[in-house]
Amino acid sequence: MRKIEEANAETLKRMLAGDPVLVDCIPAHEAIPALKPGMILHAGPPVEWERMCGPMRGAITGIAVYQGWASDLTDAEKKAAGGQFRFEPNHHHGAVGPMTGMTTVSQPLLVVENRAFGNRAYCAINEGLGKVMRFGGNDAEVLGRLAWLRDELGPALGRGLRDMGGIPLKAVIARGLSMGDEMHQRNIACSSLLLRLLAPALARTTGDAKVLERCLDFIGRNDQFFLNVGMPMAKSITDPARGIAGSSIVTAMSRNGTEFGIRVSGTGDRWFTAPVEMPVGLYFPGFGEKDANPDMGDSAIVETVGLGGFAMAAAPAVVGFVGAGPASEAANFTRLMGEIAVGTNPEWTIPSLDYAGVPTGIDIRRVVETQIAPTINTGIAHRKPGVGQVGAGVVKAPLACFENALVAFAETMGVA
Repeated sequence: MRKIEEANAETLKRMLAGDPVLVDCIPAHEAIPALKPGMILHAGPPVEWERMCGPMRGAITGIAVYQGWASDLTDAEKKAAGGQFRFEPNHHHGAVGPMTGMTTVSQPLLVVENRAFGNRAYCAINEGLGKVMRFGGNDAEVLGRLAWLRDELGPALGRGLRDMGGIPLKAVIARGLSMGDEMHQRNIACSSLLLRLLAPALARTTGDAKVLERCLDFIGRNDQFFLNVGMPMAKSITDPARGIAGSSIVTAMSRNGTEFGIRVSGTGDRWFTAPVEMPVGLYFPGFGEKDANPDMGDSAIVETVGLGGFAMAAAPAVVGFVGAGPASEAANFTRLMGEIAVGTNPEWTIPSLDYAGVPTGIDIRRVVETQIAPTINTGIAHRKPGVGQVGAGVVKAPLACFENALVAFAETMGVA
């Protein structure tokens, strides 16, 4: 239908016109005024305590202790089960979070502003790898790290970013793609590029040399630091593309460890959900498939804008890391994702594909017609609370989400 093609063209135009800039790092209650004590934002579509998976519960109890809302993990679990905490998705508040995606009042949030449209998106600072809260970790080491992010690194990043007037992100991502990143499982290049840009401003605005040393060392040793910048970047790009009547393009993909959910531009903020899939990948020594939790996290927002699994051709090293086959298969992932996208991004190109742009704008009609599900690069959390990350892999979005969305979309178009 001509109306759909015109609406999709407008949606893609808005996504490509985005101008995301990393501008600040501020406490969550300042970024999101609706966020109150006792309120916990999480990854994925809405989910109640009774349906939460193990790592999500582990993160909930840990963040409650960190915030001082519970005396220990047992007390936190009782309060969560008793309805004393309010749970809402990050996406409902302009935010995103990797894996469990915890966002609460005192956490420092990175702020990305889309200067082409004036909207902002938020994400907590990346904690590093291993036993971390985003993978369900909740012991004293995890909580101590969160406190340091709140008290030292977050304020330092805020001062530095304000001092330098922000960091435009589209050019950083374009360069990262040419250096082997895909912005989901591999962020080594972009994390390094970000540190190069940040370091002078951090040095100018951090008076304590020891604090500066700790901040630079933490960022420098964290290969995934840019992930939590790329996620709000993508969110800031997709939000202006929401609510376009007649558009069949996906504006959000997310999972909470229980369900996978998508949003479609033409159906507004409605979630279409299905049981989440298990990731397929490689495991750390001592762990295997029996330990894995179903997929989780808001990080699939990067695939929604053509990165991650859609840009695998730029990062052949990732294919082997996530157990998706030989490095030579990387280009095939990107080509396949091109079958379900309405266009490409001419600013984010892949050298190995003769500088073709990354596939952008997932069309639910094409997904259902071809039965090609979006490929998402992901980490793997242990199914039990408190253990943390046990591997990395790839996962397919469940087709039922797109089929249900297409039925609802057809109703908006007056098709029985």
